[in-house]
Amino acid sequence: MKVVLGNETDWLLPKDWAAALLAVAAETVRTENLGQGKRAVAAVPDGLEVSLTLTDDEGIHELNREYRGVDRPTDVLSFPQFEADEEIEYGATLGDIVISLPRMAEQAASFGHSQKREFCFLFVHGLLHLLGYDHEISEDEEKLQFGRQQQILDSLGISRE
Repeated sequence: MKVVLGNETDWLLPKDWAAALLAVAAETVRTENLGQGKRAVAAVPDGLEVSLTLTDDEGIHELNREYRGVDRPTDVLSFPQFEADEEIEYGATLGDIVISLPRMAEQAASFGHSQKREFCFLFVHGLLHLLGYDHEISEDEEKLQFGRQQQILDSLGISRE
């Protein structure tokens, strides 16, 4: 999976974080294709692209208000290009993920784990939304999505430290 990075901040993405994002993307696709997730076995093709934009609270607040009608900042937003039951085509852009870096840093401090872990958590959270997961639909969907997030991060050794 190719991750196209846009950065609207002065913050520089550490190289090991970039490597961790690619590992998270690969593990997410690998386990989805094994039938461990929402999609059918081998339903997520190779060659996909995801757009990841790093922004601040003001930037994500504007997007949250415009696209979700929620007038406050949030940590991560996802804009999928495919419906949950729609076939994903080889080489397609799966969608866009936007992460607020200040919110990520605040949450890492609040939860007592590294910023890298929080960053990877927000990325996998957004990526699963692009693949059709939606924790806001029901308690069962929430358990499914948050369970998959934990499974993926644990398999890569990205823990709460």
